[in-house]
Amino acid sequence: MIRVIIDADPGVDDAAAILLALASPEVDVLGLSIVSGNVPLTDAVANACKVVGVSGRRNLPIHAGASAPLIRDQIFGKYAAIGTFADALVPPTDVVPEVEHAVRFLVRTLRAAASAGDPITICAIGPMTNLALALVHHPEVAQGIARIVTMGGTFRTPGHRVPWAEFNVLADPHAADVVYRSGVPIVAIPLDLTTQALFTHEHFTSFRERGGAAGAALGHLFTAFDRSDVARYGRPGGPIHDAATLAWLIRPELFESRAATVGVQLTGEMLGATYADYDGVLHRASNAQVATRIDEAGFITLLTERIAFYGDRAAGSLAPGVPI
Repeated sequence: MIRVIIDADPGVDDAAAILLALASPEVDVLGLSIVSGNVPLTDAVANACKVVGVSGRRNLPIHAGASAPLIRDQIFGKYAAIGTFADALVPPTDVVPEVEHAVRFLVRTLRAAASAGDPITICAIGPMTNLALALVHHPEVAQGIARIVTMGGTFRTPGHRVPWAEFNVLADPHAADVVYRSGVPIVAIPLDLTTQALFTHEHFTSFRERGGAAGAALGHLFTAFDRSDVARYGRPGGPIHDAATLAWLIRPELFESRAATVGVQLTGEMLGATYADYDGVLHRASNAQVATRIDEAGFITLLTERIAFYGDRAAGSLAPGVPI
């Protein structure tokens, strides 16, 4: 099992990623580190609690972290107005976050991992403010990170909020820059990759019909906030960006990647733009593996089958010993 901390800003895509992780025996999720991004921090934490509640993993630690980016003015995601997930979409829960701040949780856990010689994978699926704060103030924690798998950046595909940048990097480009300069091994999952795999209403219906309460919640979320954009993608359906980070950990054979030097624009009108130097033009060592292709059918099958786990568990049809 791969020990994982998920650093997220829930967010509909984040909900899918978290539920995928919690249904997968390949990963051991140690906790959630929550940051503002898609929605303000208070709403992101409430959404995380609701997702954990519906998953059945009620003992999973949830830690509230940074409420604003390091330097830039704060922006929120395209669907920020949704705030906390409505009870009609995701049932209410009595799950509550831990008192410990997310950055303290990261520092404590990663120090222990470094001391034990058993580093942890970070799945960063929101702005990387929490990670940057941990790395800047306690650089030794880098020794406790096996790798950072991040949904962030775009190199050829236009962004959503602005044409030149993907939202997670745009929301805190200075944090992304800290992480990319940290020396920690990085796997980047950019928009160029996530937009290759499109989910349709047929898939969301499968979530609802096969996935128990968790699948129903996920299906309701994706139906309520339609992501289909034929003009943009050339066919029906929309991506589930953040779930690709967990898919890379669980089924890396679904992906192709290339080593690159990745950097972030920190000034000017194109703040938050990212570049990937695949060919060594900059004469700098590569700092990331950039995922460039995904097996769309394999990814869709993986997510659909893992969400169905929640329905199988509720129906009592899982074989003995199958972990949540």
